[in-house]
Amino acid sequence: PVQILTYLDGVVKVEETELKPRVGFLYPVLTHNISVLINATRERDSGQYMCTVNVVDDVTSTGKNIGVINLTVLVPPATPTCQLHGNAVVGANVTLSCASKKGKPSPAYQWQRTAPTPQVFFPPTQDRARGTLKLTNLSLDMSGLYICVAENRAGSAECSIVLEV
Repeated sequence: PVQILTYLDGVVKVEETELKPRVGFLYPVLTHNISVLINATRERDSGQYMCTVNVVDDVTSTGKNIGVINLTVLVPPATPTCQLHGNAVVGANVTLSCASKKGKPSPAYQWQRTAPTPQVFFPPTQDRARGTLKLTNLSLDMSGLYICVAENRAGSAECSIVLEV
């Protein structure tokens, strides 16, 4: 554990950590609410935080005034990369892939074709966890604009690819 913030004898002290310019008490300490704020959260701020309250000359509360909370900082997906694997010729099979380098929790992927005819895909053709779309026995009318949306609770991002059969 690393101490990040203390209040002792009326003085607030912010320790020399990566959080120093971004952390503080939400309210004046004497209001008895010692909520902490973290500005400009980053993924690496995720972790377990513990609050310990020690009252001078109070021997009955030793070890009882501890609160623990787990913080998970969510990260929206980064703009994914769309790729075509295989030769887009009539009768062939190709796989479209979509991958986002960042995202917490891991994003789910959804492929759709927008033009010339809108189309939504489902398993087993589409793998939402891996971001792949398998197109088999290609025909000319499968040509078009394919869009992949990477999405998690923190947000979404998309990429697209033109398939020309």
